[in-house]
Amino acid sequence: MTEPVIQLKDVSLTLGEGASAVHVLKGVSLDVEKGEATGIVGPSGSGKSTLLMVVAGLERVDAGTVSVAGETLNGKSEDQIAAFRGRNIGIVFQSFHLIPNMTALENVAVPLELAGHPDPFAVAARELEAVGLSNRVTHYPSELSGGEQQRVAIARALAPDPAILIADEPTGNLDQATGRQIADLLFAKAKERGMTLLLVTHDVALAGRCSLQIAMRSGRIESAPALQAVSA
Repeated sequence: MTEPVIQLKDVSLTLGEGASAVHVLKGVSLDVEKGEATGIVGPSGSGKSTLLMVVAGLERVDAGTVSVAGETLNGKSEDQIAAFRGRNIGIVFQSFHLIPNMTALENVAVPLELAGHPDPFAVAARELEAVGLSNRVTHYPSELSGGEQQRVAIARALAPDPAILIADEPTGNLDQATGRQIADLLFAKAKERGMTLLLVTHDVALAGRCSLQIAMRSGRIESAPALQAVSA
């Protein structure tokens, strides 16, 4: 039996110190198989986004083990984790996070340049074409609609050909029709490239499109009956 591409074992994380400390994750364990789409739902403050940040190596856990794409992240240096993330993980955020003074093409090329790719702009152009933006490569974020900006963000996430695609409320800033198009694009690209998709959303219907759904509450993953209640 192959090892899960994402494996969290009894992970705990506290943010802040003293009276302001918040126990965000409490003994979370999770296995995600290669190529699986996993939807994570739960109320605000339940730990959903923090869980994604742990998988991406953007948050360090206090206890437990984090293994992603065959590597254990515990104990790695910041530089090692950044290099690992650049090779293995693409991230799509709710608020796009595009660099305002760079064109769509430049925004997609940036992570490739940082990784020392031999031809970052050719790859960036190909990825923008793949998300339907071949005619917008020279446009700046302020010249693009919200849906177009999210397509650029998806192209940027896909450009390094990562094993894992992480999406944190990717439709949260979009109207319903545009959000549906973006969701369709994410699922299509993940399936087309055999990537593992980890999706946080408030939209239970969107999570329902995933092959695995989990519910979080108060820093813990809930049992199956509780998930049914959340999804109702």
